[in-house]
Amino acid sequence: QKLPGGGPGLAMETVQAFIGVPIQYYAQIDFYAFERFIDSMGGLDMHIRQEITVDPLGPGNTVTLEPGVQTLTGAVALAYARQRKTVQGDIDRSRRQMQVILAIRDRIFEFDMLPKLLAKAPALYNEISSSVRTNLSLNEVLSLGVSAYNVPKENIKQGVMGYEQVYDSVSLDGQQILLPYPDQIRL
Repeated sequence: QKLPGGGPGLAMETVQAFIGVPIQYYAQIDFYAFERFIDSMGGLDMHIRQEITVDPLGPGNTVTLEPGVQTLTGAVALAYARQRKTVQGDIDRSRRQMQVILAIRDRIFEFDMLPKLLAKAPALYNEISSSVRTNLSLNEVLSLGVSAYNVPKENIKQGVMGYEQVYDSVSLDGQQILLPYPDQIRL
């Protein structure tokens, strides 16, 4: 809607107002970059908690994932994170998205992966940079990654809003959306 900073500017402003933490940076990653990044690490080890059928982008490639640990390609990891057709719909999807993000973190910080990614960071950055919009430089991204390495996993806080903490609404463009009850989701 022609807001200063566009979509990323509005997203940063909204998150800042919502959680009360200043947001200075953003990264907008398209599907290709996400898939390519996962594939560059050799896939993503995921613990699938219950059977789920996902449909990666493109025709004729639907996959049913069985419970247990599996290595997912970038395309399947993206489809897993995006799937809405489950019992809890968007709530389940939010849980899987956090699961994928933490699996990416775990994969990057495996003893052998971080040096490999750092060594090929400039080439990978050049390959996917047209699919990423951010106000971070490559050096800032690398510095952020090194800083994240020093945060113990047990210090990472996460949570998912349940249906009791949101209500149905309609966006300005007519899409069905869920809006939170702010006083019920503050940590």
